[in-house]
Amino acid sequence: MTPDLNLDYENATQQHYSANNPIEQYVLLSKSAKGAACLELIKQVLEAPGVYVFGELLAMPNIAELQTGPNASYYNTLNLFAYGTYRQYLENQAQLIELTPVMRKKLQHLTIVSLAIKTKCIPYKELLEELDIKHVRDLEDMIIEAIYGDIIHGKLDQKKQQLEVDYAIGRDIRTGNVSELASFLEEWCDSCETILACLENQIHRANSEKQKRLKHKEAIDTEITNLKKLIKVQAGNDSDEAMATDSGRELSVGHQDPRKKSTKSKSLKVSGAAKMLSRQMP
Repeated sequence: MTPDLNLDYENATQQHYSANNPIEQYVLLSKSAKGAACLELIKQVLEAPGVYVFGELLAMPNIAELQTGPNASYYNTLNLFAYGTYRQYLENQAQLIELTPVMRKKLQHLTIVSLAIKTKCIPYKELLEELDIKHVRDLEDMIIEAIYGDIIHGKLDQKKQQLEVDYAIGRDIRTGNVSELASFLEEWCDSCETILACLENQIHRANSEKQKRLKHKEAIDTEITNLKKLIKVQAGNDSDEAMATDSGRELSVGHQDPRKKSTKSKSLKVSGAAKMLSRQMP
């Protein structure tokens, strides 16, 4: 019998998608789940490791119909895990199911994510209050678990008593908040463009300053070259004059050689050029 390659490919694709989207298997199960099975499915997904988004499951007909029936607390709890925080759970326990320790910890981790969306530096004081934790050590242990679980990335600043978040997973977004998110992203893009324009301006100024300094350096190099040539010429003239002086020692002591005056004048020129060069150098 010839194997169905198309079916094998579809199964492999579905398995790969489910592995990268853990909620998918629960979404598929919810299509046929009814009554107690549907309630048990919600409990399982709330405890399932790696499942932190629940919007797809909330939208399934068998799950959505729970919100108006006697088991509305299950739907409300699933909705809380999708959009809410641990503080909201504490304030509305009457409308929710009782959470197991695993569920509580997951909701606390999701609460940290929600706080990280608002600010990247979260004070311990705020975390202790929002997570209903009494001791800092217990708070730090919970944060470390969230970091190891790839829920957030960051570090604990014990000196400043705050959590510094570098990354956090995404959470479900309510349909009514899409426009708000789009507005936020638009503002972020505008900020990026402003920063980019500022950087380009700084680069232009830096390049202009670089060109000025290069021209100044070239001018100084030219002056140095000219000064070296002048010194070299002066040295040659001094040598010629020294030889002429030695050959003319028989002249009268009172007789003044006009070439000495010329030598002094040239020395003054070299000295003046050196002073001018020193003033030009920064």
